[in-house]
Amino acid sequence: MKSRSKTAVRKPATKTSAAKTSIAKTSIAKTSIAKTSAARKSAAKAKPSAKPVSKTGKLPEWNLADLYSGIDAPEVARDLEKMDADCVAFETDYKGKLATGTANEDGGKWLAEAVRRYEAIDDLAGRLGSYAGLVHAGDSVDPAISKFYGDVSERLTAASTHLLFFALELNRIDDDILTRALQAPELAHYRPWIEDLRKEKPYQLDDKLEQLFLEKAQTGYSAFNRLFDQTISSLRFKVGAKELAIEPTLNFLQDRDGAKRKAAAEALAKTFKANERTFALITNTLAKDKDISDRWRGFKDVADSRHLNNRVEREVVDALVASVRAAYPKLSHRYYALKAKWFGKKKLAYWDRNAPLPFAATDVIGWPDARNMVLTAYRGFSPKMADIAERFFTDRWIDAPVRQGKAPGAFSHPTTPSAHPYVLMNYQGKPRDVMTLAHELGHGVHQVLAAKNGALMAPTPLTLAETASVFGEMLTFKRLLAQTKNTKQRQALLARKVEDMINTVVRQIAFYSFERAVHTERKNGELTATRLGELWLSVQGESLGPAIEIKAGYENYWMYIPHFIHSPFYVYAYAFGDCLVNSLYAVYEHAAEGFAERYLDMLAAGGTKHYSELLRPFGLDAKDPKFWEGGLSVIAGMIDELEAMG
Repeated sequence: MKSRSKTAVRKPATKTSAAKTSIAKTSIAKTSIAKTSAARKSAAKAKPSAKPVSKTGKLPEWNLADLYSGIDAPEVARDLEKMDADCVAFETDYKGKLATGTANEDGGKWLAEAVRRYEAIDDLAGRLGSYAGLVHAGDSVDPAISKFYGDVSERLTAASTHLLFFALELNRIDDDILTRALQAPELAHYRPWIEDLRKEKPYQLDDKLEQLFLEKAQTGYSAFNRLFDQTISSLRFKVGAKELAIEPTLNFLQDRDGAKRKAAAEALAKTFKANERTFALITNTLAKDKDISDRWRGFKDVADSRHLNNRVEREVVDALVASVRAAYPKLSHRYYALKAKWFGKKKLAYWDRNAPLPFAATDVIGWPDARNMVLTAYRGFSPKMADIAERFFTDRWIDAPVRQGKAPGAFSHPTTPSAHPYVLMNYQGKPRDVMTLAHELGHGVHQVLAAKNGALMAPTPLTLAETASVFGEMLTFKRLLAQTKNTKQRQALLARKVEDMINTVVRQIAFYSFERAVHTERKNGELTATRLGELWLSVQGESLGPAIEIKAGYENYWMYIPHFIHSPFYVYAYAFGDCLVNSLYAVYEHAAEGFAERYLDMLAAGGTKHYSELLRPFGLDAKDPKFWEGGLSVIAGMIDELEAMG
């Protein structure tokens, strides 16, 4: 949020605890996951690609001037000053007055005005924080950009301390008084946000402690997030005679040449080993930081805070995890045994897991073709969906080239409702890159549609956010499959889709199991890099199965997964979304007219409704254990088809 091998690179735009106040959500401490490619002076004039890949065609570089013209733009300083002043004025006007003001005869109208002012500040902070995060994503090693990123982050955090009281006081208002206030038409619009906020009530602390948590974040988890970003971007991996950044090195794991795959895997292992102490320190520190926060707030399970942010019940996630783990033998174990057979081997080395199939087409897919593939698939489903997606191309909302210092992977960052999303990719012409484009544009369409709900209610829980992206992938895959007449190429396309689904479902649940083990064990003391490697190998062995040979060096591959750092326990959202889309697509294939409209309405709801309410029009219930089994059976059915092909 995506990527792409979903092993590690898709970075999400997160939704933080309302108890920490919404402006903190938009501070770049949280939007550090969204980064981009702008020059020191002007984000509107991004640096040229170090080595253009001519076979892909000219790749687009985004224009961040829709946010600000550059890091030195006077509008940045102006908006920072305005934000400071607005936050102080807001605190002066409302602190200590919410309970009495809401209890008055026109309390609903009075509170609605307060929420509107709060939302306006949130939108402005979102613009500033998103811009700084996006610029930093494009060049995390430029000293001027790094300073800008850090300075804006500090300003946002300092300003947000003046807003911290609002969510806390609002949650202390008596239920009866708030219920009466919500009858006011002016406040009714914000009911979903307020009801969501009330769910945070049991876990919020007193005002001084909340302020301390917020301010210390800059020297705590935010600092270690930034350290991870800068470290991973600066690592170099010696593959043959070349010193490469992480993204092109990872890309070699999908190269047709087995020797190159092996060389890249060994280069990754060597560099990770040399940096294991740094990554172990980052991981231990962030796990302990989360443990302290969870303990003070009263969360019982290591993942409960994520479930709360996702507005999903723990038992639903537990059922998903149990279903996927039980399905490992009929999914990943079976598929990798089949793939090993295609390569004429009993087992595949771990670096061959995502290798292109021997009979797959080898052509590089040019950017114009990738654009046409995705937009055609989207248009076949809904012209409105395609029109929104097309704006990402025509209005320069996409940054696609691989560049030194640029964040690896892919994401779609929503920025803020008064602006528009931006998509980052590292496009290299692989078939998976086309699926990444489809994935991120699914996020982008979702974010555009949800923006009408405003800064407070546009953000969508991660579980539903991944639904839109995975659905975009499925549309594109189905379109390509229908157009592919050659039997071997159809087999290759189907196999690639199965691999993507395994990466989305099986691999992400294995990641979740790894995180649970790390955070649980961290309660009893620090974990050495060796111990982290042992936990990693344990869950990887279970999920990949006997047909994948895990060789020395793989024990440190946990180090580069950004989700573990930026959004603990985020990863199950991919599996949730994929299984949900499998069920949703089955409804679509058998639906009468009107499905596309209902689907777009679901996306447009943003964060205004619980996922169960949004799924009801489609006849889907994630609390039903059979729901997950149905989604997994779609993957198993594709593997059945591949086995039948031989």
